[in-house]
Amino acid sequence: MHLKVLGLNHRTAPIEVRENFLISKEALRRGLENLDSYDGLSEAVILNTCNRSEIYAVTAEDCDKSVYNFLNDLIGGVDEKFLYEFDNESCVEHLFEVAAGLDSLVLGEGQILSQVKEAYALAKAAEATDTILNTLFNRAIASGKRVRTETKIAYNSVSISSAAVELAEKKLGGLVGKSALIFGAGKMAQLTAQHLLSHNLKKIFVANHHLERAEEMASKIGGQAVAWEDAFTSAAHVDIIITSTGAPHYVVKPWQTQQLMTRRAGRGIFFIDIAVPRDVDPEVGKIKGVTLYNIDDLESVVEKNLQARQREAVLAKKIVVEDAAAVMERFKYLNFQPLMANLSERAEKMRVRELRKVSSKLPNMSDDEKRILDQMTRRIVRKLLRMPMMKLNASAGTDAENFYTQAVKALFIDEVNSLAQN
Repeated sequence: MHLKVLGLNHRTAPIEVRENFLISKEALRRGLENLDSYDGLSEAVILNTCNRSEIYAVTAEDCDKSVYNFLNDLIGGVDEKFLYEFDNESCVEHLFEVAAGLDSLVLGEGQILSQVKEAYALAKAAEATDTILNTLFNRAIASGKRVRTETKIAYNSVSISSAAVELAEKKLGGLVGKSALIFGAGKMAQLTAQHLLSHNLKKIFVANHHLERAEEMASKIGGQAVAWEDAFTSAAHVDIIITSTGAPHYVVKPWQTQQLMTRRAGRGIFFIDIAVPRDVDPEVGKIKGVTLYNIDDLESVVEKNLQARQREAVLAKKIVVEDAAAVMERFKYLNFQPLMANLSERAEKMRVRELRKVSSKLPNMSDDEKRILDQMTRRIVRKLLRMPMMKLNASAGTDAENFYTQAVKALFIDEVNSLAQN
């Protein structure tokens, strides 16, 4: 057995390279179903996300090139300078780190574990996995869950959009039943809206200079688009205003906010400005009833949370090393399973054949005598095989492994084959 992972990720390849490697599930499925056309490849799983494209494979010892050819054919050309590869123990530990979120762009992010599950399920459905990768991926997924259960690596927000929502939740004592107005419909605004939705807000309004963009974003999140000029009318009834427009000047001014607060009859409001340059005039924060946070405030939250995750990553790494070592220990014995099964199967065939010969010469044997004879021959076979199998198991992972493997094949398998043909 030879394990290998070959791939690229956010550390080795820029976004303009990675985005060319995103492949449809149908294309992945077809590729996996044609695995047999590559010499020496017996199993494979492809993990394909916006931040990584990797193939995990079980190969013959001298078939590393087949892994590269498979990946190259699948994604249409790979510049080797962007690739990394790990073998055997390093391959196992790498997968466990990926599943635990230790190798992610955002340390500890949870989505990657679901992506590992999906990649494995797709490969298994395409019949591209067997004992080795089934064992490896099931153990990696279990280890990823263990990391998230026993550590706090996924706690606290480490992105600006999620930190904004976390801050609002903390300051407002929860977001259930609250409403928000978002100025802007770009990527950051959409990410923030998605985080808000996960906290069960009652309503999200979206305002943008181009109403059609506001409508497009609102349809995605189940919100309501409002014309830019009507935004402050909607703001009279919301709890949170988040701004992310990318405008070169302030879009929320003190006089507008003062009028807004008059309409709100003293009811407070929470502003979060995640734009650079800023969308909200700093003077807005001085108005009675207004709480204003900008991106600098959020970055300090993110930095604090990231430091906490890094501390938890040390604990997560210990779990990964422990679980990876356990699966490698199991793999030592998996190497011998086909050999042991072959030896047992052929010895059993020979036992049954000889038993039939004896039975034909003793036609008057009773059922009890036949049963006793059957049990006796089974015990003889087990005792004969016990010592070679013990030697095989004891040699697993040692320098003597190859010696005992070849010895058992020469002394037993070849001999049994020869006898079985006679």
